[in-house]
Amino acid sequence: MSKEKHWDTIYQIKKPTDVSWFQPHLQTSLALIERANLVPDARIIDVGGGASTLVDDLLERGFRNITVLDISGVVLERVKKRLESRAGFVS
Repeated sequence: MSKEKHWDTIYQIKKPTDVSWFQPHLQTSLALIERANLVPDARIIDVGGGASTLVDDLLERGFRNITVLDISGVVLERVKKRLESRAGFVS
């Protein structure tokens, strides 16, 4: 099984809250980003973003140039749906 297929399967059969690495908010990442004093149009990439809510929290803080990268197309589509109209600020 390919890595892509493996992660697509994980995200198809499990809810985000059912995986051991889930956190409702990534406080450490958010604190580090805040410490960097970035401007709202700074480019931010979330590598291996999965079902993380980091992108949601960054959008709430006014960031508008965010990229979420993940091997699973399934999870990226779910994140896009979750973000609804805000998905236009994310690539």
